[in-house]
Amino acid sequence: MTPEEPPPFLVDPAANKPANKTRRAGTWATITLAAAKILSSFKFALIFLKTGGSMLLMMWLYAQIWGWPFAAGFVLLIFVHECGHLIVARAFGLKVGAPIFIPFMGAYIALKQAPRDAWMEACVGIGGPLFGTLGAATCWGIYFTTGNPLFRAIAYSGFFLNLFNLTPITPLDGGRIAAAVSPWLWLVGLAVMGAMMIYHFNLLLLVIVALSVPRIFRLLRGREASPAYFAVAPGRRWTMAVLYFGLAGFLATGMELTKLEPRSPAPIQGTL
Repeated sequence: MTPEEPPPFLVDPAANKPANKTRRAGTWATITLAAAKILSSFKFALIFLKTGGSMLLMMWLYAQIWGWPFAAGFVLLIFVHECGHLIVARAFGLKVGAPIFIPFMGAYIALKQAPRDAWMEACVGIGGPLFGTLGAATCWGIYFTTGNPLFRAIAYSGFFLNLFNLTPITPLDGGRIAAAVSPWLWLVGLAVMGAMMIYHFNLLLLVIVALSVPRIFRLLRGREASPAYFAVAPGRRWTMAVLYFGLAGFLATGMELTKLEPRSPAPIQGTL
């Protein structure tokens, strides 16, 4: 012991308490940060499993029917479609979940926040078909450049998929878009869906009709949302109408230009 150091029995133990508290706080901060990183990685893994896993499952199932090249291209077009919804929703500041793929049904993203008005709902709704149409048109361009019939088949299926989803009935994209154009278009969509079921019955069509009935019923009774929700400015209403019907016309033209002879029926899918 040096003369400068006080005897141990004269040192106050409380003098070290601030330093001990600081060390303990630093330790807990490190543990908390590590736990947060682990949870973040776990959350990312769950998202990957939900999106990537469901995509791979859908590809595998479709490959048993149409082969891997077509299955991969078709499912990737659905993914591009869903990314359109995701990007537009986040541009509006809405919280959304990662895309989930359901074999023979399609795909969807879960909106964790409801749109504030019909204009926002329509923008999110048309984002998917716009991106999906761009993806199908890209496949069409590849076919035009290379002459590979695979891309012609994928382009046709993409055009068909996005045109089908423009049917003005909830929960399809067209039903969301119709909210800003005219909710009464839902009745047109219901009639179209009914005609499709008579022509070629499909379980997905029945599910869509069943899901649309409550909202149509509320519309007929005047209880669908509030008047302010559907109060879209005329300029915006016309803009959405031009986009909607123009996109539908482009998709119908694309189908006509890329249809195969004999034409293989494209799988009916719903993307939400």
